[in-house]
Amino acid sequence: MSGAIEKTSVARTLGYLAWVIVMAFFFANAEIQIEGGAGWATSLPTWRIENSIWLDIFWGGRAMTGYHAWVFTFMALVFFSPLAFNGRWTWRDVGLAVAGLIVFWVCEDFSWFLVNPAFGWERFNPVDAFWHKHWMWGAPVDYWGGLAVAALILGTRHWPRKKTQ
Repeated sequence: MSGAIEKTSVARTLGYLAWVIVMAFFFANAEIQIEGGAGWATSLPTWRIENSIWLDIFWGGRAMTGYHAWVFTFMALVFFSPLAFNGRWTWRDVGLAVAGLIVFWVCEDFSWFLVNPAFGWERFNPVDAFWHKHWMWGAPVDYWGGLAVAALILGTRHWPRKKTQ
């Protein structure tokens, strides 16, 4: 770049987020085929770490499973792959990848509940979705916190900046 500040249109970011939501829907359906009605890999032949202070702090109290360790890492690599392929690691691009990844996981998880024949809207609650330990306003706290962080990142991405010379 010539030193000029790149302007990213809001429409382009919204298009990106629409794509992220479509990806989340498809991934949720694939995950339903893998997990069935047993959410958070409770019936998969994978290792599990439960009841750790670190999981309470960084993982919302959920178990860490081998399945999720590999899937979460893979999806992070997917979202950061454009940066690696372009060889451009700007804060704006990293922010977009992080925000996209957050929106992806919130939408994927919510879609998993809505589309899963074993769950649906009726079972989207703290009793049936017991692996989500903390709820607020009818949804897991992680959803609200994640969406707030993503909105903050995306908001700063479009905040007017002074041109420097």
